[in-house]
Amino acid sequence: MDIRAILMGLVFALMWSSAFTSARMIVVDAPPLTALALRFLLSGALGVWLALMLGQTWRLSRGQWRSTIIFGLMQNAAYLGLNFMAMQRVGASVAAIIASTMPLMVALAGWAVFRDRLRPLAVLGLIAGFGGVLLIMGARLQGGVDPVGLALCIGGAIALTIATLSVRGASGGAGNLLMVVGLQMLVGAAATGVAALMFEPWHVTWSPRLVGAFLYTTLVPGLLATWVWFALVARIGAIKAATFHFLNPFFGVVIAWGLLGERIGLYDVLGVAIIAAGILAVQLSRQTPR
Repeated sequence: MDIRAILMGLVFALMWSSAFTSARMIVVDAPPLTALALRFLLSGALGVWLALMLGQTWRLSRGQWRSTIIFGLMQNAAYLGLNFMAMQRVGASVAAIIASTMPLMVALAGWAVFRDRLRPLAVLGLIAGFGGVLLIMGARLQGGVDPVGLALCIGGAIALTIATLSVRGASGGAGNLLMVVGLQMLVGAAATGVAALMFEPWHVTWSPRLVGAFLYTTLVPGLLATWVWFALVARIGAIKAATFHFLNPFFGVVIAWGLLGERIGLYDVLGVAIIAAGILAVQLSRQTPR
């Protein structure tokens, strides 16, 4: 892992973690599902256009279509939709912490469903990671965090875990990835758009902050972070690249504190450190020693 890969990983983690703060800014002034559907529509259309400019095609293989539909529904519509709705009730830091446990949930579900072998380091990482979550959530519940918002965040993390496990082993050409990403976002736009029309009233409080946050979350976490992630995976491999996820709880809490003024307590600091160590341990356990 060279200096360039490290910088790419840090930039990805920062962009991914900042999405929760920008989402929180959006849902304060706009209906969450409507805003998310518009974000997916813009990001998806731009992604498909760029893919066509690069010579990619929407004639996908069966595995790519399967990945596109499952991820579009589970990762985009369910995971982000539930998180956007949750952030009307809870802070961005809470949503970031819960979402950051996805690598732990994938490892646990892989062991329970697919009988994946867990090394002792991975077991310790799982115990530590979920222990850190319980530490933070226990303190937050005592401090009055909304339990419905917390449940929505957990549901979103479960949806992302299901999506990740459902498409493992699916075939797909690496040269067509941007097209797949763009089409996934269009699937998410259709699903969240229908839900918004059925369940959400249209009420927007326009402000420069809302417009800026919407453009940022559409272009930076939506498209740029995805591109950096795939470039990083191509450079160092998926297992090594996934180790940068252990930075997400830390970055998510710090960004929410710096931009939104959300409170950080002692249990938050301890819990985030334990979660990060647990995620790192799980990812390191997957590396094959030379």
